[in-house]
Amino acid sequence: MRRVVLYTVILLLVTSCGWAGTDDGESGALPGAPAAVTATAGSATSVHVMWNAVVAADGVRVYEVYRDRAKVADVPAGEHMVDVVRLRPATTYVFSVRARDRAGRLGPPSREVAATTPAAAAADRSAPARPGRLTGRSAGSTAVQLSWTAARDDRMVVSYDVYQGGVKIHSVGGAQTATVVTGLRPGTRYAFTVRARDAADNLSPAAGPLRLTTAPGTDDGRDTAPAAFRVASHQAGGAYYLDLSWVPPRTDGTVGEYQLQLDGRTATSLVWGADAPRERADYSFYAGAEPGVRHRLRLRARLPDGTWGGWSAERVVTTGAGR
Repeated sequence: MRRVVLYTVILLLVTSCGWAGTDDGESGALPGAPAAVTATAGSATSVHVMWNAVVAADGVRVYEVYRDRAKVADVPAGEHMVDVVRLRPATTYVFSVRARDRAGRLGPPSREVAATTPAAAAADRSAPARPGRLTGRSAGSTAVQLSWTAARDDRMVVSYDVYQGGVKIHSVGGAQTATVVTGLRPGTRYAFTVRARDAADNLSPAAGPLRLTTAPGTDDGRDTAPAAFRVASHQAGGAYYLDLSWVPPRTDGTVGEYQLQLDGRTATSLVWGADAPRERADYSFYAGAEPGVRHRLRLRARLPDGTWGGWSAERVVTTGAGR
């Protein structure tokens, strides 16, 4: 089984002078470091930065976005993405994010992520063609899935911008033609459009609008739960281990944290210290030295908007009995 390095406690070891602490000297619980930070070039002069919302005791007031450790944007607490603009073509930049709570306390920085802007296309005034066949469906009461056909361009499509009611809410790389938009309201009708962008920041006409209505009532979580959850047992060195695997839920960001429930009680939080897997995740842990012990397990993910998704199906495994 492929192993990944997971941590139940995140230790942020910061070595740069002046970068580790808060800037106000107040005591108390700080907001955590934003997780699952990603950066994707949107054009030759812009980068789209995303992160997962932070849950803080005093609530988050604002997210501070840093480029090469210089602050470049303040983002309201209800948002967790931003386009950093006025960049140089063919240049690599490093981004990080910090959360400031309502008391003014500044939390530690996220891990740093790099993005390289493409080279500028000389005298490119030709916009990409309109993306084709925009389709989608409701994915429960708080999310929708969107997909579209790739747009054509005389040079290259660098990114796709997703709009909700005329407001840009998301951006994905030019090789991606699908996404999941989360954080919506139950029983609400939305209109989505998609536009293609090239390296020269030329925007295509909009595909859509596509009108979708989220499911009414409380979300049952099925569309945000980890899929294909499997559990097995193996023996090594006289002890038994439980081996888990699952497919992460599809979201409009990265899922980097999971909560594991063992025998009806929360056992641990699994947090990736590097890039979280998008196709299949694996985790193995010590279960004791006694054979024939029966365990019940299930799993849920923390979504990019900071909320917990639905629980996976519950699986039962007995030590020494294999799958």
